[in-house]
Parts: sequence; structure tokens; C-alpha cells
Amino acid sequence: MGELTFFLRLQIKQSPKGIFISQTKYTKELIKKFGMENSKSIGTPMSPTTTLDGDINGKNVDETMYRGMIGSLLYLTASRPDIMFSVYKCARFQSSPKESHLTAVKRIIRYLIGSFKLGLWYAHSNNFALRGFSEADFAGDKIDRKSTSGTCQLLGNALVSWNRKKENCVALSTTEAEYLAVGSCCTQV
Repeated sequence: MGELTFFLRLQIKQSPKGIFISQTKYTKELIKKFGMENSKSIGTPMSPTTTLDGDINGKNVDETMYRGMIGSLLYLTASRPDIMFSVYKCARFQSSPKESHLTAVKRIIRYLIGSFKLGLWYAHSNNFALRGFSEADFAGDKIDRKSTSGTCQLLGNALVSWNRKKENCVALSTTEAEYLAVGSCCTQV
């Protein structure tokens, strides 16, 4: 059968130094599918000052197109943890997307234009130290004031698991929000 090079739209490049997993071809197809191949690239998937909310007074956009964009981006998070937070933030508004939400999704795609070659690198190593990292944004959701936590786990220097989750309860402090994130990270480890 030979060496695995393409599986479920994941491109796999094996070398004596390690394995590189990416979705370069899928990313290019996604950019073209949504007619953004001539758009200018941007350095980050979401501006740090962007706060998405329900935008009640905003102009409605085509729900089918918006959901298609979100679905395509969600599939891309399999090899691109760098866009996970932004994609999930935009995914919350699929039931009634507004122009401001579509603008945020298009920014993610513009980010992909300049970073379509990124992926996951798994170097050959004898380092099996398991490490976990976590972060939380205290009351980051403007609608219900719940925190969003993110975790990642590394085996040696290889990212093996990552997660983003909107918490089920409202944290009363930054410390509590971080504690919930650490608990989630430890559970995954």
C-alpha cells in the first residue's frame, strides 16, 4: 500500500526527522469556495479587541452560507488549533448570524490565506514528558458572562490534544475561571 500521504483531507509528510500533518489543499479549496482567493491576508484570526455578541440591531446574513463557512472551518481545526478559539466564538451565532459575525468569519479566512501551510509537526523523539497548559477568559461571553477555557497537552514537544470549552457555570472571579480551566486540563491529561 505504501506510505500514508493523504487521509480524510489530511496531508501527511513523513521524514526521518518526524511527521508533518496539514490541510494545505483543503485550506486552499476553502478559500476558493467562499470567493476570497483575492483577499488580502491578515496576521491574526481575530482581533484582541473583538467582542462578539447577539448584535440584535445588525443586518441578517444568509444562514446557509454562514453555517457552511463555520462547518468548513470546524473541520480545519483538526490540524489547526490556532484558529479553534476564533471559530468556536463565531460558531455560537449560527442560529441568527449578523453581518458582524460574517465579518469575523471572513477575518479568519483572511488569516488562513497567509498561513495555509501551517500544520502539526511531530518530531521523532524519546522525550515522553507529558505537560498540560490551560487558560481562561473570565466572563468573556458578553451574553451570559460565562468563561471560555482552553487547554492543550504535549507529549514531549508534540501537541497531542487540545480543547476549547465554554464553561457551564458563571465564575465569580478570575481565579475560579482559571481553576475550572486547570480542572479540565487535568481531566484530559
